[in-house]
Amino acid sequence: MAQTNEKALYAQLDEFIDGLPTLQGALITVLHKAQGIFGFLPVEVQNHVAKKLDIPASKVYGVVTFYSYFTMTKKGKYRVNICMGTACFVLGAGDILNEFAKEIGVQSGGTTEDELFSLDALRCVGACGLAPVVMVNEKVYGKVKKDDVKGIVDEFKAKGGVA
Repeated sequence: MAQTNEKALYAQLDEFIDGLPTLQGALITVLHKAQGIFGFLPVEVQNHVAKKLDIPASKVYGVVTFYSYFTMTKKGKYRVNICMGTACFVLGAGDILNEFAKEIGVQSGGTTEDELFSLDALRCVGACGLAPVVMVNEKVYGKVKKDDVKGIVDEFKAKGGVA
């Protein structure tokens, strides 16, 4: 990320933190905001948050690594998440995950070189009636079959860099 752009992102985060009524108990709120701004939470961002909140960096790291929502790795423009909860798994989510991996060319936890797609498995998204479920960013696809995967990927490839 360009130096100037990076400074602007940190300034945006600082403005958010400085606008909080109290820093006590604000860590998760600040991490959500930081991930929204930066797209992920690298160690440098975690250290910045620790310093601004006057807490140990180890505490920030502990929270980031404990909650599955937070990520320390850069994600693609389109985040493909496959639900692996019991209902989804029983109805073929594993095969769907493998098909997405084949179609976009990365394994679960990876991001394509062009940073267009990232692929992850989730524990449960709470939509068991729609199993198996795939989410691409905020868009939910229910009752997905292996044959649907190429169409879903093509839909987002057609959008390219436009979210």
